[in-house]
Amino acid sequence: MTTPASVPLNDVNSPVLFREQRTSSQHKIGLATLNSEATLNSLSLEMIGIIATQLDRWSEDEELVCVLIDGAGERAFSAGGDIQALYRSMIRGNEDARNVGGYAEEFFEAEYRLDHQLHTYPKPVIAWGSGVVMGGGLGVFSAAGIRIVTENSRIAIPEITIGLFPDAGATHLLGNLPRHQALFLALTASHMNAGDAIELGLATHFIAQAKKSAALDAMTRIEWLAQPLRDAELIGEQMNELVGVATLPASQIRAHDDIIRDALADRDEPVEIGSALRGLAGSHPWIDRGLETFSRGCPTSAGIIVEQIRRAGQLDLEQGLRLELVIATHCARNTDFAEGIRALIIDKDNRPRWRFASLEELPWTWVLEHFEPPWRVNPLSDLSPATAATTQRQTS
Repeated sequence: MTTPASVPLNDVNSPVLFREQRTSSQHKIGLATLNSEATLNSLSLEMIGIIATQLDRWSEDEELVCVLIDGAGERAFSAGGDIQALYRSMIRGNEDARNVGGYAEEFFEAEYRLDHQLHTYPKPVIAWGSGVVMGGGLGVFSAAGIRIVTENSRIAIPEITIGLFPDAGATHLLGNLPRHQALFLALTASHMNAGDAIELGLATHFIAQAKKSAALDAMTRIEWLAQPLRDAELIGEQMNELVGVATLPASQIRAHDDIIRDALADRDEPVEIGSALRGLAGSHPWIDRGLETFSRGCPTSAGIIVEQIRRAGQLDLEQGLRLELVIATHCARNTDFAEGIRALIIDKDNRPRWRFASLEELPWTWVLEHFEPPWRVNPLSDLSPATAATTQRQTS
């Protein structure tokens, strides 16, 4: 059977490309491609707005049965948010007290709204997470109900390296992991492969990159019912038939889970958690790479991560996003976030001058200030959970 041709909806130079693919049942699949290869498809405020607007349109289209999101090129699904624009905004804010936050706070609110929109979307969302999937890119990927990784997937929670914290729905994500795994991955920014993603439930399917076109072809052949819950099951069944062509990489987190769990069990304070992590040195090159990142990371971020994970299990998705906006607003108004971007991306000297030099010097009162709302009403107070009838999220 010949696959029906896709119909482009916008200009090829748009930072997000949209197409509609006709199916054999005469429904439509919405295709959204993050189109900024030069920045590894990092999300700008413009891109976030474009995606949110198109998702609204597609949600009202009765012929459209699902949305597939991928990234342009071979290198990345999305490496995160456009942190250079965030840096420029924060520098302007530091120079002009009337502009504190500015673009950065607008960006975070829009980004978290998009993540929530995807999590609660009334039609199945599929993410093809090949290449780099990090930061805000992981936020988009993890919000999809069907999350596909390939042999090229490289996933991480890297915010400690730039003085930020795991956001874009990461509170929800981390709260669903065993605590020792959440702490290790967030504090060390350790890179995960497809095997890790499947092991942790971050991904639902492992499919060879070469089978991407076959996956789309399979979707076009589904006898769609325009019933979101049942259609999500049909997609999963079709993707299951493509699993197993390539060899799933061995999970690193599974191989080292016992020693990570033993090291972090019953460790509650940041200083003792840091000491326990350092005690893992020499266990394995993968662990050592993560520990090197942890040693260079922002102490304030480390403290925030410990407290964030402590609270995560008691928060639903909406509460987690509201908390993230509180923390992100403080990070945008303080100095470590801008300094981390400067050292890693702008000047590339890899010598950040953090406000506090170590966990031992970090005042806990300073960490807790990041969890205090800076406004009377949280800008995300209007977020509502999805109803059972519109939830297609798969966990395995």
